[in-house]
Amino acid sequence: MTALLIRGVRLAEGQTTDLAIRHGHFVDPDDVTSPRVIEAAGLIALPGLVDLHTHLRQPGREDAETIRSGTAAAARGGYTAVFAMPNTDPVADTAERVAAVAELGRRDGLVEVVPVGAITVGQLGQEVADLGAMNRHQGTVFFSDDGHCVQNAQVMRRAFETVAPFDGVLAQHSQDNDLAGPTACCHESEWSQRLGLDAWPPQAESVIIARDVQLAELTGAHLHVCHVSSAESVDVIRWAKNRGVRLTAEVTPHHLLLGTANLQSLDTTFKVNPPLRTDEHIEALREGLADGTIDVVGTDHAPHAPADKDQPFPSARPGMIGLEQALGVVLETMVAPGRLDWRRVGYRLSVAPARIGGIGDRQGRRICPGAPANLVLVDPTRRARVDKAASHSLARNNPYDGLDLPDPVRLTLWRGVVAYAEPGLLA
Repeated sequence: MTALLIRGVRLAEGQTTDLAIRHGHFVDPDDVTSPRVIEAAGLIALPGLVDLHTHLRQPGREDAETIRSGTAAAARGGYTAVFAMPNTDPVADTAERVAAVAELGRRDGLVEVVPVGAITVGQLGQEVADLGAMNRHQGTVFFSDDGHCVQNAQVMRRAFETVAPFDGVLAQHSQDNDLAGPTACCHESEWSQRLGLDAWPPQAESVIIARDVQLAELTGAHLHVCHVSSAESVDVIRWAKNRGVRLTAEVTPHHLLLGTANLQSLDTTFKVNPPLRTDEHIEALREGLADGTIDVVGTDHAPHAPADKDQPFPSARPGMIGLEQALGVVLETMVAPGRLDWRRVGYRLSVAPARIGGIGDRQGRRICPGAPANLVLVDPTRRARVDKAASHSLARNNPYDGLDLPDPVRLTLWRGVVAYAEPGLLA
C-alpha cells in the first residue's frame, strides 16, 4: 500500500505539521519513502468524526437507505464511524440480529458501522431485551429504543440494572406519550395553534429526562439523552450533572440551526421528532453545547423514501437526513460566533462520542504516530449552496436544501483508506 503524506496541515490545537500514513496508521513522516503527497496548506486535520445516532434502515427499508449509501453520506460529512440505530426490520434486539447488522457493516460500509442494540424486545417498551447476551456475544455497550421512549419506569430501571455491571449505556428518546402522543408534531406555541397541528410541549421531553437521571443515579448506570431539543431539558441535564449522575447528552445539527418558523409552509421535510423549536430553545441548546452541558453532536440522520414524506404533515414520517451537512452546521452556529474552537469541535464530534460509545480505542484518537489513521481534512473557508439532489444518501429529505452553508470536508480517511475525497484532491 502506497504511503500518504499530508503536507503543511494545521491540527486542531493550532500547530502546523506534516502527517504520514502507512498501513492504516499515522507514522513519523521521516519513515515513509515515495509517498503520495497532498499539499494541505490552509487546511485543518481533525480525527474522523463519530456519530452516535444514525439510521441506516438496513435491513428492511433499503428503499430509504442502505449501509452502503448511508456510510457514503457519512464519509462525505467527515465521519469515520456511525452507530446504527436498531429500528430496522427486524429490530436489532438480539445478539444474532446485532451480529447480522455488524456483518453488513463489514461487507458494505465505507466507514465503521457500530450496531446499537434495542433496549426492549421489538422496541415495544414492555420487556427488556437480552442486553447481556448482546454484550457477551457482540460486545454491544450502547442500547436505544430511539423513535420510541421507554415509558414504563420499572422497565427502564431493569434495563439500567442490566447494563450497569458491564458499563453499558442506555440512550433514551425522551418523550412522555401522555403529554406528547403519537400525533404530536409541532412545538407547543403560537405556531402549533396557527398551523392546526397537535402540540409537542418541551416538558414532554424534560420530565422523562428528570425521571431517567434519577433512575441512573439509583442504579449507578450511564444514561445518554438523545436529541435534546428544549431549554427545560438543558436545565435538567445541568442539574443532574452537578449531582454527579452518570449522564451524557447530544444535540442534533437541525435543532441548532432550524426553528419552528420553518414549518409555516407545512413542508414535511421539516417534520422531525422531537420537533423544531423556537429561538429561546435554540439559544439554550447552543449555550449547552458550548459549556459542555451537552456533550456531543449526534445527527439523528433519518432517511425516508418519498412516499413516507409525500403525505399530509400529521401523517408524514418524522425525520431528516443530516450526515453530510452536520459539520457545516456546527461551523455556522458554533464556530463562526466564537462559541467553539477547533479543538472543542474535534472533542464534541469525535473524541467524546467515541468514548461514550465504547470505541475510544480505535476512533476519536489523538492524531499522532501509532494511532489509527481516521482523519477528516477540512477547509475552514469553503462554503456552498446545499443541493439535495447531490446527496450521497438515497434519501432527499434534506432540510438544508438551498441554504448557503460551510462545506468544509475535503478528505475522509478510515483506517488509512480513502472513504471520501473531493474531486481532484488526489489527482
